[in-house]
Amino acid sequence: MTVVPSRASAVGDADDRHTPRLTIGEVLTVLREDFPDVTISKIRYLESEDLVHPQRTPSGYRKFSAADVDRLRYVLVAQRDHYLPLRVIKEHLDALDRGEPLPGAPPQAAAGPAQEPEAGSLAPEQFARAAGLEPGQLADCVQFGLLAPDVDGWHPVADLPIARAAAGLARHGIEPRHLRVYQNGAERAAGLVEQLVAPVLRARSEEARTRATEKLRELAALSAQLHGALLEARLRDLLRP
Repeated sequence: MTVVPSRASAVGDADDRHTPRLTIGEVLTVLREDFPDVTISKIRYLESEDLVHPQRTPSGYRKFSAADVDRLRYVLVAQRDHYLPLRVIKEHLDALDRGEPLPGAPPQAAAGPAQEPEAGSLAPEQFARAAGLEPGQLADCVQFGLLAPDVDGWHPVADLPIARAAAGLARHGIEPRHLRVYQNGAERAAGLVEQLVAPVLRARSEEARTRATEKLRELAALSAQLHGALLEARLRDLLRP
């Protein structure tokens, strides 16, 4: 399983790691083993967002060093596994370049389960155990639309954050049947974001689709940030005398 590299591998220490050798096509070949969906347009887009800085030959061709490839790998892992927007990833890379720890990085001991399941889907019993849900609570999450198993009744690993949040709320007495309000809010927010991005996603240009995908990630992160801020503000009102 690919992990976010440390500073040594993310930004490179030895001079040799910064010697540009690879063309963009060769970089694509290196990355596609772990990131089959990556494209040349994606790499160019990340360069345009100032996340990687390949050198240019006198003829204008890009040349990437091993450190450049590791920076790209860092970005792709942060997007795929942690759903971070590019703005946040850039802040992380800037901090790493300065020799600082990642902003807001949790202690290793508090990072969650020791090993995240790597399979694409889990059987209901496995999924419930990984999420901390009782079987009845998992069934309630499905009944009230929070989780959607496949036709065989298996659950995507990607839905574990939803299930774990539901499990945490259940420990405070908020059962899955009470969480439909969150589902409704998420559906309305997704509809708004879809109106903004869908026309570009249908474009034939691969570069346009790449930019639309990044915009979608950014809008999703901002929507989650707004929801959290509004909820905190409302709860502060409850504590006022």
